[in-house]
Amino acid sequence: MADDGVPDFDVPVGLFEDLEDLKAQVAALTNQVKALSGDASDGPGEGEAPAGSESDAGEEAAEGSADEDERQFPPFILLLDPPEYDDELRALVEWVEGVLVPGYLAEPSADARWCHLWFEHPVAIARLHALWLAWQELTDPATCGYTGPSTWHRDHLDPCMLQLRGSGGPFAGCTKGEHQIDHRMPGVVPSAWRMSEG
Repeated sequence: MADDGVPDFDVPVGLFEDLEDLKAQVAALTNQVKALSGDASDGPGEGEAPAGSESDAGEEAAEGSADEDERQFPPFILLLDPPEYDDELRALVEWVEGVLVPGYLAEPSADARWCHLWFEHPVAIARLHALWLAWQELTDPATCGYTGPSTWHRDHLDPCMLQLRGSGGPFAGCTKGEHQIDHRMPGVVPSAWRMSEG
């Protein structure tokens, strides 16, 4: 035991070499991640701390929160104003008519209603847009793995279709060959729904 009361430990030389190898591997992986994310740099310059240092971690945390503020998440369609609303609705119509209707909707009936003018029903637009946003996220294996489509069917498609196509849903007045609209088309989305600006 040393004079200061701290026990002496014999650290094998190989442990220091392993530690240095580990640091080099972490630095290489960090550079690969930066390169893949388009944030590549030539490494730390003179006077800069190496990747993974405490000062670097603090800067990365600050940058991370700034990046979160700058990220663009798809907005809920009812919160959009023209022309963004029109563009989002056009894309939604393409998905509903190109994917949802041919792939998932059987012949309409009293128990499973559908309106070919669904885009005139605000509730249908809101629900189908939410369904489409979930579909975009959950059908990409890069973000959700291989169970995403199953989750989308169970948690999003089935409940959405039950609400839309049920006898009390927005298509209740729409029957085969007939379209009855008792729409409430507000000119302005209620202010409580809008994100606060500034």
